[in-house]
Amino acid sequence: MSSDDEGREEYLFKIVIIGDSAVGKSNLLSRYARNEFNLHSKATIGVEFQTQSLDFDGKEVRAQIWDTAGQERFRAVTSAYYRGAVGALVVYDITRRTTFDSVGRWLDELKTHSDTTVARMLVGNKCDLENIRDVSVEEGKSFAEAEGLFFIETSALDSTNVRKAFEIVIGDIYNNVSRKVLNSDTPKAELSLNRVTLVNNGNAGSKQSESYFSCCSR
Repeated sequence: MSSDDEGREEYLFKIVIIGDSAVGKSNLLSRYARNEFNLHSKATIGVEFQTQSLDFDGKEVRAQIWDTAGQERFRAVTSAYYRGAVGALVVYDITRRTTFDSVGRWLDELKTHSDTTVARMLVGNKCDLENIRDVSVEEGKSFAEAEGLFFIETSALDSTNVRKAFEIVIGDIYNNVSRKVLNSDTPKAELSLNRVTLVNNGNAGSKQSESYFSCCSR
């Protein structure tokens, strides 16, 4: 390891992917982490995670991304894994309205079990299936704006916007941490092995709602 690498600051952010079963959470993670897609992937049991490293302003940022099971019977097990998360992708399937209707419940659960401010993105997955779309782009945007979320539509199948979705969330967390450290004599970001705690100044929602991305709008 070079002296430059030894002197670099390192951040580790825990991010969770949540949403109903079969919306494509595992394939979003595998596409981002390994550029893989499994058409016949089985339901996640419990929790799996991948760690990705990125560079921001010459600092190493590692994202530990947790894939939580969507089935109701596993929710009691996975609720503990929300703790310490500073980012979340809330995923629905654009071809199944019931998964979009569940988003509010997942946001409530995230709020209940999180112990810090969380950078949140609403993800409408499977936008390659435009011909059987059941939730419009505008509905996703409107919901995200009302809740102060980032919004994006993705396709784990053809890679559309997958990397962008994760990197927007990771970048937002990093910017929050950096701003808190730079603007305070006593840093408000507590860095530890498994978590980064952010302090919320109450303006995150209005800032987040400014950014929208979609893959299928015409």
